[in-house]
Amino acid sequence: MNHLQTQTIALPSTGAELVLATNKVIRNTYMLLSMTLLFAAGTAAAAVALRLPHPGLIITLVGYFGLLFATTKLRNSGWGLVSVFALTGFMGYTLGPIVSHYLGLPNGGQTVMMAMAGTAAIFLGLSGYALTTRKDFSFMGGFLMVGILLAFLAGLAAIFFEIPALSLTVSAAFVLLMSGLILFETSNIIHGGETNYVMATVTLFVSIFNLFTSLLQLLGFMNSSD
Repeated sequence: MNHLQTQTIALPSTGAELVLATNKVIRNTYMLLSMTLLFAAGTAAAAVALRLPHPGLIITLVGYFGLLFATTKLRNSGWGLVSVFALTGFMGYTLGPIVSHYLGLPNGGQTVMMAMAGTAAIFLGLSGYALTTRKDFSFMGGFLMVGILLAFLAGLAAIFFEIPALSLTVSAAFVLLMSGLILFETSNIIHGGETNYVMATVTLFVSIFNLFTSLLQLLGFMNSSD
């Protein structure tokens, strides 16, 4: 009887520890995500103010994947925080010239603000949905991996072969894929699939970044067509 009572008491304790650990990851992730978004916005604003040129596709890809690799390797140490700010700051810098381009177009300010509002609405809505319903979206993992890879390759083809229609199609696909990635990663954190808040932050940041740039391109095209 005593043995059964001990087991009964131990199980909720373990469950409580898991809930506390998950809540800690969620709290740290959103805190770090907020700080990296502000930092990236600052570097983007600096690039706009200084009219810095875009580093180009090769430097962008090398910088992104290099810093992503470093962040992944350092994710369990204090240097992981330094690396994640370096990564997000670099991405903010690459965003600056893109924003400058759209700001120079007719109704450019409105386009940028609409893209920002749309990104915020989609992220908050999907994250809130995943957090409140606690549904498991892990089934989307394989589809998202293949979809993002194909969209990335199609995006490169659109750049090299200068195919505007393909570029717009890729942007539309990325809006859907990044929305799915936000649901997937938030669910992954909730259900214990992702226990490292540095990597969770990177995934959500990249989702927001790609969502914003994709919406910016789509809205910019629609405004130019009016």
